[in-house]
Amino acid sequence: MINQLSWKVGGQQGEGIESTGEIFAIALNRLGYYLYGYRHFSSRIKGGHTNNKIRVSTHAINSISDDLDILVAFDQETIDVNIHELRDGGVVIADSKFSPKLPEGSKGTLYAVPFTDIASELGTSLMKNMVAVGASSAILGLDPNAYREVVEEIFSRKGSSVVEKNMEAIKQGASYLVEAAGEQILSLELGKADGKKRMFMIGNHAIAMGALAGGARFMPAYPITPASEIMEYLTKRLPEFGGTVIQTEDEISACTMAIGANYAGVRTLTASAGPGLSLMMEAIGLAGITEIPLVIVNTQRGGPSTGLPTKQEQSDLMAMIYGTHGEIPKVVIAPSTVEEAFYDSAEAFNIAEEYQCPVILLTDLALSLGKQTVEPLNYDRLQIRRGKLDLNAELPDLNGEYFKRYEVTEDGISPRVIPGMKNGIHHVTGVEHNEQGKPSEDPTNRINQMNKRLTKLNTLHKHFPNPIFANAPHEEADLLVIGFNSTRGTIEEILPRFEKDGLKVNHAQVRLLHPFPVDELKPLMDKAKKVVVVENNATGQLAQIIKMNVSNAKLENILKFDGNPFLPSEIYNQCKELL
Repeated sequence: MINQLSWKVGGQQGEGIESTGEIFAIALNRLGYYLYGYRHFSSRIKGGHTNNKIRVSTHAINSISDDLDILVAFDQETIDVNIHELRDGGVVIADSKFSPKLPEGSKGTLYAVPFTDIASELGTSLMKNMVAVGASSAILGLDPNAYREVVEEIFSRKGSSVVEKNMEAIKQGASYLVEAAGEQILSLELGKADGKKRMFMIGNHAIAMGALAGGARFMPAYPITPASEIMEYLTKRLPEFGGTVIQTEDEISACTMAIGANYAGVRTLTASAGPGLSLMMEAIGLAGITEIPLVIVNTQRGGPSTGLPTKQEQSDLMAMIYGTHGEIPKVVIAPSTVEEAFYDSAEAFNIAEEYQCPVILLTDLALSLGKQTVEPLNYDRLQIRRGKLDLNAELPDLNGEYFKRYEVTEDGISPRVIPGMKNGIHHVTGVEHNEQGKPSEDPTNRINQMNKRLTKLNTLHKHFPNPIFANAPHEEADLLVIGFNSTRGTIEEILPRFEKDGLKVNHAQVRLLHPFPVDELKPLMDKAKKVVVVENNATGQLAQIIKMNVSNAKLENILKFDGNPFLPSEIYNQCKELL
């Protein structure tokens, strides 16, 4: 009996691979297991190899594993592409229809199971994925009835007979594998889970939930991978709370519409990926100079241009901080887990309104689309803070003068009003303006307005919750490993390995990328003999940002930009080489 294992299903896109993984994972989640899943898929709508790798454990996990215990294959390509991951003692369960073969010298045992034939005998070959789920459950030592609740939820609208046929497919798949495997079936039996109820969700859904809980009631957006799930989730849920989603003709319209809604006082977000953010840059500058709150989600993917639209990368960092022309205040937040994505999404609206500036919530594909077990969310942690906007305020009569919407204040944050507030009339323009919003090219006014805008964020890192996630038990460390976004779980995975090696390794995950939290990171760097920055890009963008902000920073890079997330062993081995 084992405490964790890694399972992968693969085949051609459009063949039911995603649903196979979903049914398998949801059932295990409901039994109380911890899960972490990552889906590899093609940018084509149909066809091309796809796979879903799911790690299952009796304890908390936050990354995919180095190797593979069970590979479920619907075609030979799946075996050929993924067999290198299979560990000694691993199992390949393949559809006998394509006469599966293991490459010469491969590890593990092959079981050819008639997925398609069993399904066809039950009425339709489409149920072959359920046969595969049943065969997998047998290897894990799970009762096929563990899947009944999930099957009923998915198929009950088609009638009880469809439910029973799918359950029969699962049971026959399990029975066939038990008979074929014999005693070996016991080698991958999972330990008992604790039975506790937890969520199992992707980062995009957590962001959407956080936005909803944080008071967002409008989302203009244009669909794009890997951000579309945010829009799809809110399309269903926002109307329940009096809100709405509009699919715009492009990302320029989405961003300017979001600016208009925020100007009117409605908490609004938009979401996109790198190409869409490129189109938004001019509008982001407009939000900066007009000091209108704006929340944007950027789900990073492989670039440039269309690049690798369905693959992992972290190459938008410089663009998010420095992409706009001119100089504006801007906040860039980088959650590193699905749970953080929920809370940071809600907090982004508070920051945008308190500091009256654009806030970019930066994720990556692995975090946006990867599924993680999440403990129950605590809605009592959330607050709604609107900064210097008081909708019930009685503004003084200015005797025909305009309201000083852009007043120069000590903290750099001006009073804010929305259209319709009595005595709050003011100019709004994208050109430089005076305190009343009227266009002005006066040099002194320009200096005062620029200083006001650019200094308003000076204290943000002191109020932002945990700008650095630090796991730093060692006062003097042999190595400090720094990352951002989804690399957190993979880095955490290797820390016990270093402990076994007798090495003292600390970990810092940067959660506030701009303005950069120097005071929080520098002490961790100072007490480490070596510092390495782990990131999914080719030029070491985070390392460059650190060097720009932390004087005399001596850093090593571990980079990966082939479209795949880091495996724990890749970071571990490269860190060992540096030591």
